[in-house]
Amino acid sequence: MNLLSYKGYTVRVEFDGRDNLLVGHVNDISDVIGFHGESVSDLRAAFEEAVDDYLETCAKLQREPDKPASGRLMLRHNPVIHAAR
Repeated sequence: MNLLSYKGYTVRVEFDGRDNLLVGHVNDISDVIGFHGESVSDLRAAFEEAVDDYLETCAKLQREPDKPASGRLMLRHNPVIHAAR
């Protein structure tokens, strides 16, 4: 799977057949960051601009930007169980 990523953010892309546009939304954060473009290069530029704008806005508001979760979950369990594999 190919993903667009920029500054740690990745996107979900859909095609809007009515408006003939590629529409993107940043994955795995609570805040909503959306953008669109007529081509992949337009979409990439709009994505990078949207992320930069989001980060600048958070800085102006003195607010930490939402960051995607790493997807890793750390668990602690009995070392005997770990050694048994």
